[in-house]
Amino acid sequence: MARQPRFLLPGHPQHVIQRGNNRQVIFADEADCRLYLDTLKEVCERFACHVHANVLMTNHVHLLMTPDCKAGIGKVMQSLGRRYVQYFNYRYRRSGTLWEGRYRAALLDTEPYLLTCYRYIELNPLRAGMVASPEAYRWLSHRCNALGEPDVLVTPHPLYLQLAESVEQRYRSYRELFRDAMEAVAVDAIREATNKAWVLGDDRFRMEIEDLLMRQSAPKLRGGDRKSAKFRET
Repeated sequence: MARQPRFLLPGHPQHVIQRGNNRQVIFADEADCRLYLDTLKEVCERFACHVHANVLMTNHVHLLMTPDCKAGIGKVMQSLGRRYVQYFNYRYRRSGTLWEGRYRAALLDTEPYLLTCYRYIELNPLRAGMVASPEAYRWLSHRCNALGEPDVLVTPHPLYLQLAESVEQRYRSYRELFRDAMEAVAVDAIREATNKAWVLGDDRFRMEIEDLLMRQSAPKLRGGDRKSAKFRET
């Protein structure tokens, strides 16, 4: 089966995930995490990508990123992946692949899904039962976004900045987003879109992307052509 091509659109955020091959460990200790993040910062600066949220889990990574150019995220992940594998294999005296194929990504409809994706990423350690609160997990952007802890990797997204004019009020407003658990339907939507390389947004946004990029942006719905005049009128 042919691989699903990625949606590449400058200025639009994407949720990116990369897993270890066969779910194997890709971060064995603090040094591994630090090297990965330092390399990520370097290649993001080189290829003009901005990281808004991130989490390093034991065997996978989640990133919320916005590229300034069409090929930005692809170049970041390629350079980062290659350099990290070289480091990891040398340090642990192993050879061969480390990653489970290509990275996976979903293009996001910013207004309804950006902050939801922030939450999805930063609640990962809780869903995995590793910590009781996101603040307790070290390799996570939450302490920067919610508490103001310095993090040179994180770039605030404009929608995040709109949470409040005051910096302190912004942190409080952001923490409020985490008072309740995410609804299962939101978690499932993000997972499906990312794993299958679809666009995550409402029908209008997806059709705009289809018209712009001339390709299908989501699974076809039963009951007719989503791009037909009849469907657009419903």
